Amino acid sequence: MSETVIQLENIHKYYGRLHALRGVNLEVSRGEIFGFLGPNGAGKTTTIRCMLDLIRPNDGSIRIFGDNPQIHPQKVKRQVSYLPGDLKMDGSFTARGYLDYLRRLRRGGNDWPLALNLAERLQLPLDQKIKTLSQGNRQKVGLVHCLMNRAPLLLLDEPTLGLDPLMKQEVLRVIREMKSGGTTVFFSSHILSEVQEIADRVGIIRKGALVEIASTHDLINRSLTRALVQFHHPVPESRFSGLPNIHILRVNGEGRSFTFEVAGGMDLFIKTLARYEVANMEISRPSLEEIFLKYYQNEGENG
Repeated sequence: MSETVIQLENIHKYYGRLHALRGVNLEVSRGEIFGFLGPNGAGKTTTIRCMLDLIRPNDGSIRIFGDNPQIHPQKVKRQVSYLPGDLKMDGSFTARGYLDYLRRLRRGGNDWPLALNLAERLQLPLDQKIKTLSQGNRQKVGLVHCLMNRAPLLLLDEPTLGLDPLMKQEVLRVIREMKSGGTTVFFSSHILSEVQEIADRVGIIRKGALVEIASTHDLINRSLTRALVQFHHPVPESRFSGLPNIHILRVNGEGRSFTFEVAGGMDLFIKTLARYEVANMEISRPSLEEIFLKYYQNEGENG
């Protein structure tokens, strides 16, 4: 049985009259990459800060490696490396000087060769002053600092913010390597393609409430299937109307081409198609982005 690294039970957080977290329940196991999805203001950062005792929930309990961060904050923080979404750094340092300063603060508790290797992989200009770095390069400094700690738990708040596509892919490769070494990764993001690429499981948060937790694979595969079907001869639209779990999205070519959405199993859909001469069929699954947007459509949420 895998060890539970993060355990949140019925977490509520208020900012005045704003109910920021509404009974969040969540468990993350050792060695798992967990993607935490939601637009700005949904509660992602608030959840992470509660885990680190940077802010305190109004109700509920939190355990990190079995410890309550309110009772054992130092013990918890020794096992966690955190990349905040609003990273602040002293701009008078060079990137190398800043990382070395943080290394010495931890009395050598960091892996300096790993830091140099990561800086090379991420093409970070180590000898340039932080105040002159671009947003993407400042993000790289934060990533190197976070990862060089070799902590067993990484809490990453929008880890690829400001990075170009090639660097984003390199960061995702590094995260996979950390996982293969047994590291647990909890990361928040609104970039859904990244989450789909590397997360083992996904939690979707909306207005402070978790509305879905599932493996990435299951979340995608249990959702609607889209099928573009072309027939040799026109088929009346009425032949598919009223069939359970089959919805016609589009009809072209006077009934020669249909686009369907099918919920659940495909058996009835395939048996219905078998009555006609099918010229071609293309099957696709929705992306994680499409699934995510279904939870937020008509909600008036701002990204």
